[in-house]
Amino acid sequence: MARILICDPLNAVGVEQLRAGGHEVTELAAEDKAQIEKHAEGVDALVVRSGTQATAALMDAAGPRLRVIGRAGVGVDNVDVKAATERGILVVNAPTANLLSATEHTFALLLALMRKVPAADRSLKDGRWDRKSFVGKELWGKTLGIAGFGRIGQRVALRAQAFEMKVLAYDPFLDDEAIRRHEAEPASLDKLLAEADAVTLHVPMAEGTRNLINAERLALMKEGAVLINCARGGVVDEAALLDALENGNLAGAGLDVFAQEPMVDFTLASHPKVVATPHVGAQTKEAQLRIAEDTAKMVNQALAGSLAVTAVNLPFRPAGSQGEPYLRLATLLGRLAAELLDSGASQLDVVLRGVDDGLHAPIAIAALRGLLSSAVEGVNVVNASRMAEARGIELVRTVHGRPKTHPFLVGVRVKGAKGAIELAGTLVHEHDPRIVRIDDHLLEFQPTGRLLVVRNDDVPGVVGSLGSVLGEADLNIADIHLSRKAGSSEALAVVRLDQRPDDSVMERIASLHAVRSARLIDVDF
Repeated sequence: MARILICDPLNAVGVEQLRAGGHEVTELAAEDKAQIEKHAEGVDALVVRSGTQATAALMDAAGPRLRVIGRAGVGVDNVDVKAATERGILVVNAPTANLLSATEHTFALLLALMRKVPAADRSLKDGRWDRKSFVGKELWGKTLGIAGFGRIGQRVALRAQAFEMKVLAYDPFLDDEAIRRHEAEPASLDKLLAEADAVTLHVPMAEGTRNLINAERLALMKEGAVLINCARGGVVDEAALLDALENGNLAGAGLDVFAQEPMVDFTLASHPKVVATPHVGAQTKEAQLRIAEDTAKMVNQALAGSLAVTAVNLPFRPAGSQGEPYLRLATLLGRLAAELLDSGASQLDVVLRGVDDGLHAPIAIAALRGLLSSAVEGVNVVNASRMAEARGIELVRTVHGRPKTHPFLVGVRVKGAKGAIELAGTLVHEHDPRIVRIDDHLLEFQPTGRLLVVRNDDVPGVVGSLGSVLGEADLNIADIHLSRKAGSSEALAVVRLDQRPDDSVMERIASLHAVRSARLIDVDF
């Protein structure tokens, strides 16, 4: 049972989902927020929203048990991801939960600006019937420029096309053809700003996007254009925006996010050309429910050790649920290799044959995690490389084409001071791992349960003697797999046992005539 501290209010459905995962869940009261570090001591997971800064100090206060930080939302700018990665802490979020809400809020601000809805509403509430002051503009036939063409940007484009708008899109991480597939025209940022009647921002907050829309770029915007920002406040130079609204061609701005939140200076938000909301793009009942459910699901998966968890600080692109069997296989190969090696590892070679390109890096890291797991507590895919480097273990990855014998193969070769061990494995029915080679021995077995690996001289009577020792100890053999290589004097047996033999039984097996070595491996970890 893990201990989880929820630092900010979370929908009750998410809270119950975490408890249903078998965890001890504590919701931090508002009056206890000042002592958050004290309440975080000894927890396995923190769940935060934008109201909590998940700093390195908070992580250190939580202590070495902290394994997961769940950000209930999309942006992780309030989480010190670098510090989490250095400590081997998975940072998970809910990247898709508020897509629709943010998309719709973009149009709420755009339509409010174009049709002057807030000003008209205030005028009417003040008892005036003033139609002439609120002549707006239609969206039909206008050009919408979308800066940042990810999942939200693409949804905005789809809805803009329903309004019969022309769409320009800028995204440095997408090629032109990917943009055209969404019936948008690719454009540089400068071209987009110069030609669009309305510009909407959907870029993440990073050093490369800080003040992306500055005075120079605001000056490029056409007369009468409007700017919408439902992304992050820091991507717009707010002083430059205020100046453009006062003195430039800009007709208005719709802002849901600000450089400082909560806001202290309301000058920009209260400007007559601005429609402003207090970061409510995700504040719909549907989005809040999805955020709570998705965050709880990811935290539960991370605490359970899932290899398919989509943490934001993975050292590779998330493999997803379809990739999890491959990562599980690689982890098992690494673990078995570590158990069969007679010394500490100095190098891990991961050999991939016929494996999809997107799985190369995840599989290599998973194998490294498995190799380290027998000797290092708390190793995961986030910190495996760092832990290996600290121990002087070199990771080498080699890729080949499809093998003749199987749809694909994952191989590991681990070198140590006293020799090396090689294993290879594949998947049956795309999800069941199988080991198909140990060194030069070809065989096939499931890497689960209690495995007794015996190397012996290739002479008669060894299997019988082994069976007698196990039978006398009342240990049942679930299955046995034998292998020998023509021209070799060594044979190999992998025996799965229903019960665990004690040390005295292992000593008897090791002392049998012709037995060279006997190793017991508990694969389930």
